[in-house]
Amino acid sequence: MKESLLYLDEVSVTRGGAQILDKVTIQVKPQEITGVLGRNGAGKSSLAYAVMGLQGYRPESGRIYFKGKDITDWSITERAKSGLTLAWQHPARYEGITVREYLRISSGGKADEETMKEALDLVQLDTSYLDRMLDKNLSGGERKRIELSSVYMMKPDLAILDEPDSGVDLLALGDITRLFRKIVNDGSSVIIITHREDVAARCDRSYLMCHGRIVLEGSAEAVRRYFLSQCRPCPDPDAEEFAAEEKINASS
Repeated sequence: MKESLLYLDEVSVTRGGAQILDKVTIQVKPQEITGVLGRNGAGKSSLAYAVMGLQGYRPESGRIYFKGKDITDWSITERAKSGLTLAWQHPARYEGITVREYLRISSGGKADEETMKEALDLVQLDTSYLDRMLDKNLSGGERKRIELSSVYMMKPDLAILDEPDSGVDLLALGDITRLFRKIVNDGSSVIIITHREDVAARCDRSYLMCHGRIVLEGSAEAVRRYFLSQCRPCPDPDAEEFAAEEKINASS
């Protein structure tokens, strides 16, 4: 844990009477891109929400440590001030301000024009977007790119990116990776939440999730290969075949 920027120690979360995280243990090291890969419904977004401390996602057991401090009982605001940020799968709807104002707010008021232009270039948007309004005239893909550029402007200690390629039709995987690497090279760490093995393959290390559990940890390539060869859509936890499969896995 001493070498970890973020450390989850057997974190379990129950929501609506169902256990959505089951004794999850992961760590993120400084200046590292960590992937969390899994099928839809595996619990990946729930993991991100638990790390950020969203209401309804507080652990009933286990602890969360960030920069060596126990933040399990901290508020979202306290976690954000400590250097944690989350980019949602569906971008937040900010209205009535320009992209320039949004990026400047993201930087804490410290951004200069050149840095904002660089942030847009990293997500393949030209500088004309600085004067665009955040409104219904922007597509979902454009909003997602702008949100990713705002994460770069924040310079967080740890950025959690939930399905960062979602809705970004024209943004190539190589350009997304370039943004991740730029964030890390500037001193931050990144968690990539994804159901795409090609995105997870660009990480330094990966975890594989299934039904709220970590089932594999290793190099990004090893986890990608296992995901492609072994993983199927997440089963119904109440199904008899799921119980039988878990019994087989536990004894293997």
